[in-house]
Amino acid sequence: MSENRLPYLSFILVLLFLAACSQKPKKLTLHEKNHAKEQMVKANKGLVDMDQQRIESYVARHNWQMTITETGMWYFIQNTNKSEKATAGKIAHLKYQVGLLDGTICYSSDSLGEMRFKIGQGGVESGLEEAILLMHVGEKGVFIMPPHLAYGLLGDEKKIPPRSIIVYNAELINLTDY
Repeated sequence: MSENRLPYLSFILVLLFLAACSQKPKKLTLHEKNHAKEQMVKANKGLVDMDQQRIESYVARHNWQMTITETGMWYFIQNTNKSEKATAGKIAHLKYQVGLLDGTICYSSDSLGEMRFKIGQGGVESGLEEAILLMHVGEKGVFIMPPHLAYGLLGDEKKIPPRSIIVYNAELINLTDY
């Protein structure tokens, strides 16, 4: 291709690009929007039901008696006591192990050290925030978190795959103010 045609072709490509970008997307009718919404809700309910069945099967295999929160987290607490209860604003100090339903251990305080986070400030899975608020210092708990309470649709892009149900074994070892 000769060099004097290059500016001409570049100009044509830019015009084609601009023309393609200026086209307005087709507006959906109210019926089409409602149908699409119904299909997404149906698909999401199917995924939630599938997650629920997987958790129920896992709990049954372990012969655990667990409580289910309104958000869908399953849990039981061991070593229950009446020491200081976790509250928002406190710094939680945890020993923990995070795994998948197939038994794969993804993270643990044995290899990464104690976890610390300010309760109620985010920065951790929403299911972990919810779990810690159920505990007193010295208690251990098992918490099964569906994807929407754990790492969601994408996973953590490291060790936890997309849409994973995770199992947290956590011990609240201390609460501090800072």
